[in-house]
Amino acid sequence: MSTLRMFCGAALLWSAISVTAHAQDAPGWLIKLGVHDVAPKSDNGTLAGGALAVDVDDSVRPTATFEYLFTPHLGVEAIVAWPFQHKVELNGAQAAKVEQLPPTVSLHYHFNPGGTVSPFVGVGVNYTRFFDIQEEGPLEGANLDLDSSWGVAAHAGLDFRIDAHWLAGVDVRWIDIDTKAKVNGADVGTVNIDPWVYGAYVGYRF
Repeated sequence: MSTLRMFCGAALLWSAISVTAHAQDAPGWLIKLGVHDVAPKSDNGTLAGGALAVDVDDSVRPTATFEYLFTPHLGVEAIVAWPFQHKVELNGAQAAKVEQLPPTVSLHYHFNPGGTVSPFVGVGVNYTRFFDIQEEGPLEGANLDLDSSWGVAAHAGLDFRIDAHWLAGVDVRWIDIDTKAKVNGADVGTVNIDPWVYGAYVGYRF
């Protein structure tokens, strides 16, 4: 009788483990809330035929990502954020503040999806829209316009599993962002932003 009880207990335990593992392997959603730093590259180009050197500073904002996992390894993710605000300098003088939204959709591959540590890589497309431009300093009284940008985006990160549903992680992206600048309607050149984006987050899978 005791042997039968042990067998039944072991079967129930194995069943529970199998259900949990199946939940991890089944298709589902992964939501992550975090914070990201958009860090433009150091050389952002020149305007007005090379007369004005452009510098765009960093911006840190809260973010959210939504990923649908088709399989344990493959998923499609979209990232949204509170608008990032950047200061723009021309020849070292602050000339504008600008806000931007960079929604990005990526295809991900997750290594070791059932493990405690799961690296992932991804590639996708980014659309960046610039708005709420505030001219100042050398551009005070002028009208600065920045075109929207389309570009490729690369993504890599590490997910650290806490339990069957919760995780924490860090990631990094590189995004191709270039925008044509106009001052009072006249083309003055292209600003090459091309940022690295560093982030940390907590996530929940269901």
